Amino acid sequence: MGKSDFLSPKAIANRIKSKGLQKLRWYCQMCQKQCRDENGFKCHCMSESHQRQLLLASENPQQFMDYFSEEFRNDFLELLRRRFGTKRVHNNIVYNEYISHREHIHMNATQWETLTDFTKWLGREGLCKVDETPKGWYIQYIDRDPETIRRQQEQERKKKQDLDDEEKTAKFIEQQVRRGLEGKELEKPVYTELNRENEEEKVTFNLNKGASTSIAASSKTSSVLGPNALKVVDGAVKRKESAHSSGQSKEKKKKSALDEIMELEEEKKRTSRRDYWLQPEIIVKIVTKKLGEKYHKKKAVVKEVIDKYTAVVKMIDSGDKLKLDQTHLETVIPAPGKKVMVLNGGYRGNEGILESINEKRFSATIIIDSGPLKGRRVEDIQYEDISKLA
Repeated sequence: MGKSDFLSPKAIANRIKSKGLQKLRWYCQMCQKQCRDENGFKCHCMSESHQRQLLLASENPQQFMDYFSEEFRNDFLELLRRRFGTKRVHNNIVYNEYISHREHIHMNATQWETLTDFTKWLGREGLCKVDETPKGWYIQYIDRDPETIRRQQEQERKKKQDLDDEEKTAKFIEQQVRRGLEGKELEKPVYTELNRENEEEKVTFNLNKGASTSIAASSKTSSVLGPNALKVVDGAVKRKESAHSSGQSKEKKKKSALDEIMELEEEKKRTSRRDYWLQPEIIVKIVTKKLGEKYHKKKAVVKEVIDKYTAVVKMIDSGDKLKLDQTHLETVIPAPGKKVMVLNGGYRGNEGILESINEKRFSATIIIDSGPLKGRRVEDIQYEDISKLA
């Protein structure tokens, strides 16, 4: 075997050593190259490509630092949002998970010297809630996504509109009683002194008689307040209950128990969405600029999905294989009549045929082509929820 043979022991050993994280002191951020030892880093620093990068950086060093700082901040916040949501978490836990990615931006290339400085900066800018404890700094992501804010406002509006039937009935009764009281005055009770005709006679109280008189008085008062209002309310409530019960009986007759269970499962799947969408054998487009113009906006096929959020893709034009996060990829919408796969929502994992595209609403209409739901027509499915099949 020759020295440059792909299957030579030296080549295999070099590939094994290059896997995983290496020491930070032997990493060149400008060239984005990781060296395995001090000698390799020294040789890299003396190379012509490294010298050219240094000349470019010396012309405008602040521009490069701002670029690395912005990339570090965006990647860190994206990981915090996707992995932990709005939960309160220790900043070191998030940072350790961030640096586990081999191609991450190193902090020594940014404007922040330490993780504490970066955490304080996030608090000052209002991007996260930060607080210091004896165990260290804790951060909590503030979700300012317009879609999330709109959803919260819709939920609050719905709660205000969904008043209970009892509250509505009580308000209606109060209004009717108030109308009945207008222009009428209640009879005022007359109080008299208790006089004894005979000193030896005992004073007795008949409680039953008092109760009957109180019942009569209350019935009289209710008649004064307006019996018509109560009759109208009772009639409306009874009609509503009878209509509701008849509607329920009809539904029970029409639907069997199996149909109801299937509908509940389908509704549960439709409302449950995931924050990961990668699937094998779909065509995606690379949107990150970190890999250079060679791969930017180019299409690839997903060959393997790793840990739900990472994919091994193969370029269609060059055949190169890359390992990318789902944030660096986007879906591809084919022409009508082509096959697509649903990546999120209740129909996740089903294949279908693209019927039409609504460019104004950024949605599409597909017909399911596989599984038990074959032939079903699904409308208004978002662009990011479907992608072209390879």
